[in-house]
Amino acid sequence: MIKVEPVGQHVSQWGEGPIWHRDRLLYVDIEDHKIISFSPKDGSEKIWDVGQRVGTVVPRQNQGLVWAGDDGFYFFDEVSGISSAIGDPERELPDNRFNDGKCDPAGRLWAGTICLQKRPDAALYCLHADLRVEKKFGPVTNSNGIIWSYDSQTMYYIDTPSKKVRAFDFNNATSDISGERVIWDTAEDPSSPDGMTIDANGNLWIAFCHGAKVVCFNPSTHKVEEEITFPCVETTACAFGGPDLADLYVTTGIKPGLKEDLAGRLFVCRPGVSGVPSSSFAG
Repeated sequence: MIKVEPVGQHVSQWGEGPIWHRDRLLYVDIEDHKIISFSPKDGSEKIWDVGQRVGTVVPRQNQGLVWAGDDGFYFFDEVSGISSAIGDPERELPDNRFNDGKCDPAGRLWAGTICLQKRPDAALYCLHADLRVEKKFGPVTNSNGIIWSYDSQTMYYIDTPSKKVRAFDFNNATSDISGERVIWDTAEDPSSPDGMTIDANGNLWIAFCHGAKVVCFNPSTHKVEEEITFPCVETTACAFGGPDLADLYVTTGIKPGLKEDLAGRLFVCRPGVSGVPSSSFAG
């Protein structure tokens, strides 16, 4: 059995979007409006309140961060704590907010929205380096996990309520996606696929909300290779980190009405494989 342990001190209402960057883990607490930077070297944390629900955060290639939340995309200055608006493609949809996202290998930020009324009114967007926002896929209800294969030829994507893990052919030069197909339909599972990452062998690691688990899925064989259980039901997203990218960090949330001592904590484990380096925003 793979040992999991809580790290850091922050307890998230709903942790999400972990990403490893320069010896630290960045992630968000959506409902508490926080961006968190965790340093495993000394256990220290830096926490910023951005004043609205924040679904994802990524580093910029130069300095600073980019995040997306209730009101669209923002730049963020870690020194001043000031956010600067970039744009909101769904300003006319008050029931929507941005959710999970990541940068593709060329440094574009892909982030999707969620309709809080559970209607299929949301979509997946791409923020290009020139700050142009392009709608890429929809309609969806709860845009969630997204990651790319190491060779940049395949994009994997989850719309959580569909319970499907999709794959697309990906053109890294143009950002075009095509050839949509379902590689895993998890309809028989009472929990739902949420955030995900990829390891150096090309396997997907997917957190299942309401499932207390992270599952390793092989997209070539369409088989489950590993399952790691956690001491709280809302496992939301995962990312490889550490000096050898062999530590798997997992964010969690608090399920309303359920008392769990470790709910909302950040966890780490070593599943015996390593991840691949994350990409930063090029704009």
